[in-house]
Amino acid sequence: MHIFRSERYAAALLLGAAALALLLANLPFGGALLGARDAHLPIPALGLDLSIGHWISDGLLAVFFFLVAIELRHEVTKGELASPAKALVPAIAALGGVLVPAALYLAFAGRSGYAEGWPIPTATDIAFALGVLAIFGPRLPSRVRAFLLALAILDDLIAILIIAVFFAHEPDFVLLIGAVIAVAAFGLLSRLASRPVRVPVAIAMVVVALITWYFVYESGIHATIAGVALGLVMSPKPAHRAHHAIEPWSNGVILPLFAFSAALVAIPQVSLAELSPPFWGILVGLPVGKLLGITLAGAIAVVIARRRGSRVLERGEILIVATLGGIGFTVSLLMNELAFARSEEVSDEGTLAVLLGSAVAIVVSALVVSAASRRAPARRERSEGPPPIV
Repeated sequence: MHIFRSERYAAALLLGAAALALLLANLPFGGALLGARDAHLPIPALGLDLSIGHWISDGLLAVFFFLVAIELRHEVTKGELASPAKALVPAIAALGGVLVPAALYLAFAGRSGYAEGWPIPTATDIAFALGVLAIFGPRLPSRVRAFLLALAILDDLIAILIIAVFFAHEPDFVLLIGAVIAVAAFGLLSRLASRPVRVPVAIAMVVVALITWYFVYESGIHATIAGVALGLVMSPKPAHRAHHAIEPWSNGVILPLFAFSAALVAIPQVSLAELSPPFWGILVGLPVGKLLGITLAGAIAVVIARRRGSRVLERGEILIVATLGGIGFTVSLLMNELAFARSEEVSDEGTLAVLLGSAVAIVVSALVVSAASRRAPARRERSEGPPPIV
């Protein structure tokens, strides 16, 4: 599984899984695959009755968000978001990268009865964006990757808040209190995990994590929030070990499974004129909205940072990150499932729009990153001193 620590291989596998699912879903036996994904695997003793697709999106994907939360905590405490000066530019850029795509979506679909889909084009896929950067921009300065990581982490934080606030269903506060207690217990156990006797503590942590997931799911809050909460409270050293151990499984199994499940969509046999407004809102919002929002907000942030005497990225480097920001994929697909859960037809069109919009962003970003990478050596030779840091 070591190969799946590579951002390049992880991104390629994710894209391959989605493309394969889209192809298979539109072959003669595609209906059988869709039926298998929607088949239920209940656990009657716990009152759980989820389809295979929902076990993946509500269960396995919580592990991915657990890793995201660990990365977020690290960046906030010791990384690229550890001080206001460092966080300023990526924070403002991330905000622009959320507001503009949401506004574009609403311009297309706000009056269609599907305004609840506005969060879909606001997300950036960390794994995919970093993978494209690694493949096509090996010569770019490390500060570009650091900025992209910081922006994507903040973007995911916003996505987490959106999921928790806008996609909750009449939360059961008693179960939420139980979840809070379980999260606190998990945090305390993680502080014992660095002591000599680790196996019993690790087993206890897994059990408490499963209890937390169950309470959060049953409370009406989306179950992936359980992963976020557990990742944020975990003690740093055990968290680092857990991230290292789980990351290849997340990249090599969990994310491709989710991409395959989400992309199992039969392409609608309709003309372009018959596609719903949400389709166009997502298709335009992802590549165009992210590009405009991150570039414009980032340019404003650069001006503010320079007036404060901070050393920041060049505007061209912000443009590079802005093209990568339009790769929504994993989190956008999840948002699409949540927003259009009651409309299968619109959900299918939304999935196609996420895939197409992300594909456009991949192509554009690959061209931009490749061109910048080819020019990077000459630019580096002309510069003196250490590279500026956001």
